[in-house]
Amino acid sequence: MEDFFRRRLLDLAEQSERTCRFTFTDFLTEAEFAVFCSMRSQLPHCGIMASGGYENAERVMIRFGDPEQLGYEELFPIVCVCIAPVQLKFADSLTHRDFLGALMHLGIERRELGDILVREKSAYVFCRETMADYICRNIDRIRHTSVKCTLTDTLPDGVGTQTEQIHVQAASERIDGVIAKVYHISRGDCNVLFRSGKVFLDGAPLENNSHMLKEGEKISVRGCGKFRYAGIHGKTKKRNLILNIEKFI
Repeated sequence: MEDFFRRRLLDLAEQSERTCRFTFTDFLTEAEFAVFCSMRSQLPHCGIMASGGYENAERVMIRFGDPEQLGYEELFPIVCVCIAPVQLKFADSLTHRDFLGALMHLGIERRELGDILVREKSAYVFCRETMADYICRNIDRIRHTSVKCTLTDTLPDGVGTQTEQIHVQAASERIDGVIAKVYHISRGDCNVLFRSGKVFLDGAPLENNSHMLKEGEKISVRGCGKFRYAGIHGKTKKRNLILNIEKFI
């Protein structure tokens, strides 16, 4: 499957270069995006951009094509559908799984959908533009809750980009020590995460547990969460570092 995916990326890049048109992938999983990162230098230099429809999206599309070279701009074919209860006070406490299950029940493939952000019993579903009307026409109930679907250009404050500012103390900026402090796990358990391929740095898998973090880098740990390293805040009396962490919540 990975070989097929690599060929698909190469085909889309070459097609853009050959036809002088923009080409787009489907929404990529974190693992697929990591594969893309690993082969980026092997792709034609046709211009590459990633977007999931909003800042810090986990599932993103890749666009091949450079607006300056092609002489025009083409936006990503991504729209956001808001699925909200008709009567909020009578609505079930709907979860990410409930919304995803309703979409899958329509026969939509997961690769056609980006992130699904849930807030106050509503969901903001990023999807291919071609799927939006189908979703709006066919979803009117989730579990026992009547819902309505509308297209939206904006997200409520905090949805998708909400972070918690925390400080952790560590001997250095070494990534395994920082992860252990952020998620309150032992250094040994943290190293198991590295060996299991569950740690990602800026979307790419990271096996080097001794990597020294740089300000602005985003770390994702499957089963734990994700955070952005925001630099050194200060030092303790014992000369340990106090590190700034932006933890996604």
